Amino acid sequence: MQEQKNQRMPTGIESLDPILDGGVPPGSVVLLLGDLGAGNYEFVYSSIVSLLDRSKADTSAPQSGPKEICYITFTRVKEDVRQEILHSFNVDRLNQLVDTIRFEDLSELYFDSSVVPDEWYSHSDIMTRLQKRSGHENIFVQLSNLINTFLPGSLIILDSITDIAVQSKDPASWGNLTGFLRGLQRVSKQRSITSYLLLSKGILDTSQERELADIADAVLLFNWEETQGARRQRVMYFEKFRGVMTHLEERDLVKFAVRISTTNGFEVSNIRVII
Repeated sequence: MQEQKNQRMPTGIESLDPILDGGVPPGSVVLLLGDLGAGNYEFVYSSIVSLLDRSKADTSAPQSGPKEICYITFTRVKEDVRQEILHSFNVDRLNQLVDTIRFEDLSELYFDSSVVPDEWYSHSDIMTRLQKRSGHENIFVQLSNLINTFLPGSLIILDSITDIAVQSKDPASWGNLTGFLRGLQRVSKQRSITSYLLLSKGILDTSQERELADIADAVLLFNWEETQGARRQRVMYFEKFRGVMTHLEERDLVKFAVRISTTNGFEVSNIRVII
């Protein structure tokens, strides 16, 4: 029982997993809230690539990685995400690794409630689109149906919560979004599904950001900070991490400097080294 309690889902980021005693608790819903370009996307891409590269996986661990990696988009096409990952790293067999990601594109449902012309985003005939279209809440129904098809122990990336949140301005739509995320938080525990939710900082109202942060199990903030010589430095904070935060604070491991490279991807180091 104690062994199951101590299991972790690795992030795949070699400089971070030891700090987290191997990774995050399986079933965690992790909100990655970032300034533009501050590193939340690079965190996700580095995590995916490292986890797919089985040569880096710790096979001696009780749970060495996700059963399936599922990338869900609302406005971006698969090839756009794929090329961004390929251009970000110098890794052997990267093409083959990326091709094992399960991509799901919900852009038809997203753009159906917008003013964007059908021919810009859809390859379906009009009757098929009309059958799908019965209100904005359909995107949450489809999301729920998709998650039901993912293997227990999977890693899910939602790219991005910003996209659907800005379409959820009225109270009913916002309630659908928060209700879905609370349901995701619940089913994630039941099926040991770990989720990364990408959210751009400063676009939603502060109260809405805080509500989404309250729902998540963990909140990682990615910011730009000024250092000596007026240089900008990427910084990552653990603002919240249920069941893990006390362990991190005891070791003074809450705030980190971030470095991004094509060879090692996303790396963290203790902030105290860049005073």
